[in-house]
Amino acid sequence: MAQRATRRVRLLAATGAAVAALALTACEDGTGTRDEGASAPATTASQPAAPTPTPKTSEASTGNTGTTGTGTTGSGTAKSTPSPVSDTAAKNTQQPGSSGTSRVLCNGSNTTVTAQPLSRPLNHLLLTVRNTGSRTCDLTYYPVLRFDEMQWVPQPDEATHPQAVTTLAPGESGYAGVLLSAADGSGDGGTTGRKLTVAFQGMTPNSSGGASATPPLPAKGVYYDSSLRVTYWQQNQDDVLDW
Repeated sequence: MAQRATRRVRLLAATGAAVAALALTACEDGTGTRDEGASAPATTASQPAAPTPTPKTSEASTGNTGTTGTGTTGSGTAKSTPSPVSDTAAKNTQQPGSSGTSRVLCNGSNTTVTAQPLSRPLNHLLLTVRNTGSRTCDLTYYPVLRFDEMQWVPQPDEATHPQAVTTLAPGESGYAGVLLSAADGSGDGGTTGRKLTVAFQGMTPNSSGGASATPPLPAKGVYYDSSLRVTYWQQNQDDVLDW
């Protein structure tokens, strides 16, 4: 019995020594021992960070501007609205001869017209236009004359073209001269006119300036021929008398 016990002790010692030797060998080669029952630590793979969602821009935060880029709402691009023109600017852009606060055209409705034969210069007629209205008016270009049923229009003397439009304040007068016939008798088709119609021009040549006038002529009428010419409207009477 003693011998069996001794052998068992020696067998257990030898077995423990062998196990220790194996453990020491495993440690020395650097691999270590593996615990078959323990699970290996899980390796965590790196994942990309999830993108941060961009909050939608509300109409309230953008001001509902309706333009492209930031502040766009809906589809399409809103058109810009031009700034309204002020009343003052509109008045300043009005042209002479138009309605509103600017000047108007002189014509038969706001003037009185007279036709006076002159002894000097010979064979001349003086036209006088007086502004009887309440607003300043413009006498544009030259008078368009017609004696009786005359079928042609007397042309102006371009040497009498004024540097500025003749302008009449209420109560003021403007003037034009009429050469009725050649002093040397060189004109053709002489005849006597008994009715004179004076037409007014607008802001462009040969356009209508409004109502015509029919100033009275002397009872015997006036003689004219193919030499008939007129001056442009003048501010001063002397410019007509010296023509």
